[in-house]
Amino acid sequence: MASIKKVGVLGCGLMGSGIAQVAAQAGYETVVREVEQQFLDKGFKGIEKSLGRFVDKGTMSAADRDACVGRLKGTTSLDDLADCDIVIEAIIENAELKKETYAQLDKIVKPEAIFASNTSSLTITELSMATARPKQFVGLHFFNPVPLMKLVEVVRTILTSDEAFDSAFEFAKSLGKEPVACRDNSGFIVNRLLVPYLIDAVRAYEEGVGSIEDIDKAMQLGCGYPMGPFTLLDFVGLDTTYYIANIMFEEFREPVYAPPPLLKRMVIAGRLGRKSGRGFYTYDV
Repeated sequence: MASIKKVGVLGCGLMGSGIAQVAAQAGYETVVREVEQQFLDKGFKGIEKSLGRFVDKGTMSAADRDACVGRLKGTTSLDDLADCDIVIEAIIENAELKKETYAQLDKIVKPEAIFASNTSSLTITELSMATARPKQFVGLHFFNPVPLMKLVEVVRTILTSDEAFDSAFEFAKSLGKEPVACRDNSGFIVNRLLVPYLIDAVRAYEEGVGSIEDIDKAMQLGCGYPMGPFTLLDFVGLDTTYYIANIMFEEFREPVYAPPPLLKRMVIAGRLGRKSGRGFYTYDV
């Protein structure tokens, strides 16, 4: 990976901090940009906690942890990303905000750098058109928790150059991930298949097919899934699934992607899953 030496990450939330961590662990000098220092502080605390768990388990030495932390830099200025070779965006899932940020970044970051989005549902083509470098624009969709999940969906648009795609694919490999190539359709591979399954589980419950607990147990024991659909919905966040489903329905106009009424009402009521303490199950927060 001679062409990529310095990594920029936009956003230091759950996904951004995880992406920054794995980049620094892989030996890359990594700069993380947030809009406020408090968000950087919170994200970096999460990184230190995550690295600490690796040390406690004996899968990382204290020296490697310290070296990893030493390769990380936080900033609130986009200017500090100017000399990055790749910039990975992991900010809020809002197309207009992402495009505004890319337009600013495009004027700052060196022209040969690759831009990548961690979006899980928006089309990469739409985001790339906010820049003057659509040929160097890809999707790099990581999965939560980033330090543990091996998969990265590498997404190319009809404008992405072979060179940019190949560089991004090899970069994902260099992070210790297992990349898969995806076409730029809403949801890519995983969410294209997963979201209909999750929302159909909600429909099945609405129709009285089974209880929440029994549907979860059936899919675990009958299909060998590590968790049932309602447990997974609570883990992902009901609001996140609802948002992605709406975007996919807008793109494909197929009923299979339309969020069921119960999911909408639970989001309105603030029952978002683990993060709110209540979803289909109840949690201690």
